[in-house]
Amino acid sequence: MESKAAELCVAARLAELERRIRAACERCGRDPAEIVLVGIGKRQPLERLREAAAAGLRVFGENRVQEAVEKSAELPVEIEWHLVGPLQSNKVKPAVRLFDTIHSLDRLKIARVLDREAERQKRRLRGFIQVNVGLEPSKHGFPADGLAEAVRPLAELERIAVVGLMAIPPYEEDPERARSWFRQLRELRDELAARPEWTGCRGWLSMGMSHDFEVAIEEGATHVRVGTALFGPRD
Repeated sequence: MESKAAELCVAARLAELERRIRAACERCGRDPAEIVLVGIGKRQPLERLREAAAAGLRVFGENRVQEAVEKSAELPVEIEWHLVGPLQSNKVKPAVRLFDTIHSLDRLKIARVLDREAERQKRRLRGFIQVNVGLEPSKHGFPADGLAEAVRPLAELERIAVVGLMAIPPYEEDPERARSWFRQLRELRDELAARPEWTGCRGWLSMGMSHDFEVAIEEGATHVRVGTALFGPRD
């Protein structure tokens, strides 16, 4: 009975999130089909992820490679896995093996290591350039100032297709106060799009989490990373 109640809870949360995504899209004239909901399973029990998968969620994100490897072995094979946390060199091999998309291309060195490993494994991955819009010492990513020149070498990667930008802005209690950070990331995306080396880049934006994803969608997010609003409080 307890498992059934939890399943209904996760399914209900997913349905509510989908409703809120549709409402946010209606407010800004966007198609909800443009939005990818990435369910962030960081420190969540495996059972909750199973319930989300049973309710129809197909894109899952994890902060740590090992946690994703362990969970993926217990979940449907059709799930698409996204890495949303920083990646260390010693985890590149399993990361390339499992993940379809890396949201945290935060430095040139790790991007090149990923590219070489993807070549060895004959895989092609998608990647988001992480931007530290608030210049917070606790967060990873390229600074916004001088971004175009700093990330130019990433356009030359052979096996990692850069598809857009990702950011984790400074936390704002009021989601409306985060709007300017999301707008800044969108403007940075537009600046890159005008450069010849990024012709053909999809220009996706990975931004917005449980408390502010609706504002992020209104400012152009294509991928929203939602954990607690979907799975409940973390253990």
